[in-house]
Amino acid sequence: MKDSRSGECLWSEWPGDDFDEISGFNLYFYTEEHVDLENEIVRRALASALQRDGSAITLADGYRMIESSTTVHAWAGEVDGETTYTVCDEHGETRGGDYVDSIVEITLVAL
Repeated sequence: MKDSRSGECLWSEWPGDDFDEISGFNLYFYTEEHVDLENEIVRRALASALQRDGSAITLADGYRMIESSTTVHAWAGEVDGETTYTVCDEHGETRGGDYVDSIVEITLVAL
């Protein structure tokens, strides 16, 4: 039976490029759209993703990780058909001067 819990597949580990690492953090998760990390469904989905990923042993550990995280609202897109996102500005330009194929709002969480 398919798991249909709300928000279950909302978060993924950031595999993309051009995101400046935030000092003191080495794990980054993202979701499409600019979301409010104070929303309980959003928080639960991230804590669950951290547990499934093995970054948190329990759901409670995932929630504790979120409490000390940093959230960044940004934009990203694929450059020249690449399969991973590259961070860009709101007009689609990357730090390297390229333009993404289409702009997607993202929320990045540094944990």
